[in-house]
Amino acid sequence: MELTNKTAVVTGISKGIGFELCKLLLSKGAQVFGLGRTQNEELNAHPSFHFVTCDVQSSDSVRSAFEKVYAISSEVHVLVNNAGLGYFGNLEDMDEALWHQMFDTNVNGIFYCCKQVLAQMKNTGIGHIFNISSIAGLEGMAQVSGYCASKWAVKGLSESLFKEVREYGIKVTCVYPGSTKTDFFRNSPGIQPHDYMLMPQDIALMMVQAMEMPSNFHSVNLEIRPLQPKGPKKPNA
Repeated sequence: MELTNKTAVVTGISKGIGFELCKLLLSKGAQVFGLGRTQNEELNAHPSFHFVTCDVQSSDSVRSAFEKVYAISSEVHVLVNNAGLGYFGNLEDMDEALWHQMFDTNVNGIFYCCKQVLAQMKNTGIGHIFNISSIAGLEGMAQVSGYCASKWAVKGLSESLFKEVREYGIKVTCVYPGSTKTDFFRNSPGIQPHDYMLMPQDIALMMVQAMEMPSNFHSVNLEIRPLQPKGPKKPNA
């Protein structure tokens, strides 16, 4: 897809992958709508960026946000469901409210946003949806049961949706990043971001490259991991 003059909607844009992705899409000449609860002044300064207040946990909020998007742009060509969060701890100790917050954000938010664009994408015969899962959506991890469960749901939703809409010319790509240097770990005091983690701008670049591939080329799953998550081994003395 040629991104110049295309319209992209990205959720969770204040920091990290969403922020870097918006910057890259804008540099490609796309019109970008950022959906979230927190604005980013750097993005707001760009004439082709539009911030729309939205809480993806609420279907009403999502519906209202897309009404604002479609009031400006008649088509959405790219949807990136990036908003997400995680809380860690043993299952027996997990607070029910935090469990529901993870599923409301990581799973229900994707459902609400996809429903707002699918009919239009089918009608126009073009569209690319990216759902951000995690390597936690590929393997179980101790003390990460709730987050893993939500991200496995993203995997199942994405692979099923891909098979529902491919005949309409719509692509669905699920992204599985490993540990990334963002503020994601703010809810995990035992893990601190470091330079051997993935960089959010590199993940954004890989996603844009997938967007720009020819129409009959489709990356269904993008698994991205740090090569040496703890740094290279030192040679023997």
